[in-house]
Amino acid sequence: MQFNREAFAQQLRQGAQELRLDLSDGQIGQLLDYLALLAKWNAVYNLTAVRDPQQMLTQHVLDCLAALPAFEGARNVLDVGAGGGLPGMVLAIWGAARQPELQVSMIDTVHKKTAFLTQAKSELGLANVTVHTARVEALQVSQKFDVITSRAFAELNDFVTWSQHLLADGGCYIAMKGVAPNDEISRLPAGWRVREVRALEVPGLQAQRHLVFIERAVETASQG
Repeated sequence: MQFNREAFAQQLRQGAQELRLDLSDGQIGQLLDYLALLAKWNAVYNLTAVRDPQQMLTQHVLDCLAALPAFEGARNVLDVGAGGGLPGMVLAIWGAARQPELQVSMIDTVHKKTAFLTQAKSELGLANVTVHTARVEALQVSQKFDVITSRAFAELNDFVTWSQHLLADGGCYIAMKGVAPNDEISRLPAGWRVREVRALEVPGLQAQRHLVFIERAVETASQG
């Protein structure tokens, strides 16, 4: 489980280049600091089943980086079932420089996971991050989210049903999935539709990855 920072930095730069992402040296450094924190805390708190930092880099960090273009223009994002901060922390590190107006909230029910997220926010100096320890069904916010995302959190039906009260009018869901979840899509609750299923290519990862974009089928008429 050796942490070879120089080799990981090179792999990150190469991966970003393949993904056509413009990452600064500062962002690369923050992503490596986050990876080091994740590996350190994971040894004690079991934040992710992936143990090897090299595999974490590919299966977690590069996987989330591949999804970043989908969040262009987002302003207020909620990561549901954030766990160790994927994709929320990666999104926040990218957004701090790329989209300064972007705010990223992360929610999880497990205290040890949100304790890690709070520590990572502090150590990485991420002023654009908010952490909630709660069930998403019970969360109330003053400003709703234009994008709600999750990565391997729950079936799409549950994901939408539990969090739809938090989605702003005109907002959308971006669910990160492995194989295209056609069965789950067919079970979406009434009033919701899939706008797009987008395949992703993750550098160094020989596995299927898809983003599922979900939106309200009919926009609710504004009350006059």
